[in-house]
Amino acid sequence: MTKLHVEEMTRLAPSPSYVVDLGRLRHNLAILNEVQKKSGAKILLALKAFSMWSVFPIIANTLHGVCASSPWEARLGMEEFGGEVHSFSAAFKESDVVELLTTSNHLVFNSFNQLERFRPLWEQYAGKVSVGLRVNPGHSEGHTPIYDPAAPKSRLGILRSEFDDKSLQGVEGLHFHTLCEQLFEPLERTARVFEEQFGEFLPRMKWLNLGGGHHITREGYDVDALIKLVRYFREKYDLEVYLEPGEAIAIGTGILVSEVLDVVHNEVDIAVLDVSATCHMPDILEMPYRPEILGGYDAGEKAHDYRLGGPSCLAGDVIGDWSFDHPLAVGEKLAFLDMSHYTMVKTTTFNGIQHPHICTFEPQTGELKVVRSFGYQDFKSRLS
Repeated sequence: MTKLHVEEMTRLAPSPSYVVDLGRLRHNLAILNEVQKKSGAKILLALKAFSMWSVFPIIANTLHGVCASSPWEARLGMEEFGGEVHSFSAAFKESDVVELLTTSNHLVFNSFNQLERFRPLWEQYAGKVSVGLRVNPGHSEGHTPIYDPAAPKSRLGILRSEFDDKSLQGVEGLHFHTLCEQLFEPLERTARVFEEQFGEFLPRMKWLNLGGGHHITREGYDVDALIKLVRYFREKYDLEVYLEPGEAIAIGTGILVSEVLDVVHNEVDIAVLDVSATCHMPDILEMPYRPEILGGYDAGEKAHDYRLGGPSCLAGDVIGDWSFDHPLAVGEKLAFLDMSHYTMVKTTTFNGIQHPHICTFEPQTGELKVVRSFGYQDFKSRLS
């Protein structure tokens, strides 16, 4: 996504709005397709990161399906994406399992307790739904505890010690997911530990899911090494290998267009925008991190410093501090970069703040399309 494209998207888009660049989306998919062809892996779209279903037809031309974290995500994948649907949750209700057995191809349990509790249900779907277990290699590569599934005392995944004296009858696959926004090397180290602990079970399995958190389409990712690793597991153990990144599909594809509503001063100049960290970019507060802005620089780098904040009543609704080469004016638009993944899927209508429009941009024609706009009834329908 070039600077010119971002400038054009920002100019054309209403504010606030998420805008997805279809050219960059196709670029990412081309990289993932190369991985699939050369490794034999099947790559799934992780809906928890990116579930803008209006662009599913583009993604479905390349990827094999979706992975879901709930019955609603699984249903969305089945209805709008097609292909395979793989479902996992830290724990299921019985009603969840009943529904997921009708919408999923793979169903992954997080404990032997759940595997056995629901065995009478899933055994009825033998040959239709493949059952697996999520394991925890106990090897942490995470840099942010809230996003580290292998952190101490994690509730996610079954430890190797739990496998002793347990039946694997009917279990056809193993799944581990321990990464977050990482390059290949953490996966390589984790895979080595995983094989040491769980390799004895792989000859009886039909598939292995290496989870998500792989930034395959990010600059610097060792795609050739990933292909080699996938082929190693496929050839040594004669099984299908799945990858389920969400961010890799959406990295660099989107922006969040905002508008300056006011500029106030309290020790520093503060620009209040029509977008909110808590409502529209919650990972800024949860991760935390500081997103990039087109034309924005580190505080002190340029002549004009601003703290950017949202319109909500939350005192901590602060997006961060930047500097600009010119004074910000009321009505001016700012574009936050890399705002496709873990944004739209996590938005809220806290304070009844306007939900951003959802748009696409086609760089081949220069057309910006407003796919969805939101109004009062969307806000009201979430309440009672």
